[in-house]
Amino acid sequence: EYEEKTGRAHRPLSPKQNVRKNLDFEPLSTTALILEDRPANLPAKPAEEAQKHRQQYEEMVVQAKKRELKEAQKRKKQLEERCKLEDSIGNAVLTWNNEILPNWETMCCSRKVRELWWQGIPPSVRGKVWSLAIGNELNITHELYDICLARAKEKWRSLSTGGAEVECEDAGFSAADREASLELIKLDISRTFPNLCIFQQGGPYHDTLHSILGAYTCYRPDVGYVQGMSFIAAVLILNLDTADAFIAFSNLLNKPCQMAFFRVDHGLMLTYFAAFEVFFEENLPRLFAHFKKNNLTPDIYLIDW
Repeated sequence: EYEEKTGRAHRPLSPKQNVRKNLDFEPLSTTALILEDRPANLPAKPAEEAQKHRQQYEEMVVQAKKRELKEAQKRKKQLEERCKLEDSIGNAVLTWNNEILPNWETMCCSRKVRELWWQGIPPSVRGKVWSLAIGNELNITHELYDICLARAKEKWRSLSTGGAEVECEDAGFSAADREASLELIKLDISRTFPNLCIFQQGGPYHDTLHSILGAYTCYRPDVGYVQGMSFIAAVLILNLDTADAFIAFSNLLNKPCQMAFFRVDHGLMLTYFAAFEVFFEENLPRLFAHFKKNNLTPDIYLIDW
């Protein structure tokens, strides 16, 4: 009661304060290294041997203290870096929320935004920033996503039951093409970031990824599903709600470069390869020369499928 009245009551520390309070490490106790005499039922050590063992013991204690001090300093440095990173992320979030996002149109191409972006966008604002950066030139709505998803589910049901062909707005695309896309989606999802175990069958994001890719094949039957699309959609799913991820995914794939490769437009692909080689030679001339010497052309290493 006295402490409450005088304002001295103990207040629990926040997680960050607790971490900072524990930055001052002290080496662990070395009392586990205890020099013991021989048991009473054994002959006593000769004086010379006892002195030798004491010196060895003292050396062991010194070395143990050095190791403990070194490990303590290492842990302290790691925690200092962690706290510094947390402060940096916190400041970045404030900058994104208070300065950049409300003034996106005027600041999106500024040097400050570019530098902050390269430092890494904090997870709490990443989805919003990505959506604004990609844009929505296609004017896709959440309702359109629901319509495309409903059509995809109808096709899946039809294919699984061997029913009649589901009609599509564009009659130029056969049921075989659509079936091939749907089967490829099923196969590719199982190979999407397998180490994470979140997109595979039974994982928390399996159905979401399956839905977005299926909806896209209905939204763009002329493109369908192409191997590698699942990785792009998966990254978006981790940072955006499902419908917003579909909107970002569709608009991103609609960019000239992505569309050229996913539609396998060889003419445009060669143009992009040539442009890449110009910048490659300009920025990494020695590596470029090495690639040329070994006949490594961009079509070999730029395409991941």
